[in-house]
Amino acid sequence: MSASPLTALARTTDPRTMLRRFLALDAVVTAANGLAYAAASGPLGRFLGVDQELLLTLGVFLTLYAAGVGFLAARKSPPVFPVRAVIEVNAAWAVLSFVALAGWLSPGTAGAVWIPLQAVTVGGFAALQYVALRAGR
Repeated sequence: MSASPLTALARTTDPRTMLRRFLALDAVVTAANGLAYAAASGPLGRFLGVDQELLLTLGVFLTLYAAGVGFLAARKSPPVFPVRAVIEVNAAWAVLSFVALAGWLSPGTAGAVWIPLQAVTVGGFAALQYVALRAGR
């Protein structure tokens, strides 16, 4: 990914601001997803064809994780080690979503579409955050 599309997407050329914006976007999307999973695990579980207990657990985890990512985004200069941890967790989430889909989940049609879609989104956050982190060095 070149700097030009990245700067256009972040609407800034400052690498720290880019990183903070990508972290903030990640936090907002993850919090919305987590809150939806936690608050509506039953209906969403039926719609997606995924166990509601799994969605509830994931919802709580995602909500707490989003709070941590949001905390990093709020820092003027997010520290490298926690940002790397966010990138690695996002990358692992993306990969494990596909592994779970292939290995042990048997979702309905909506879930079979949603799981890869959210995995690609989270992987995209990891990629954007990684490039922004490297640009700041």
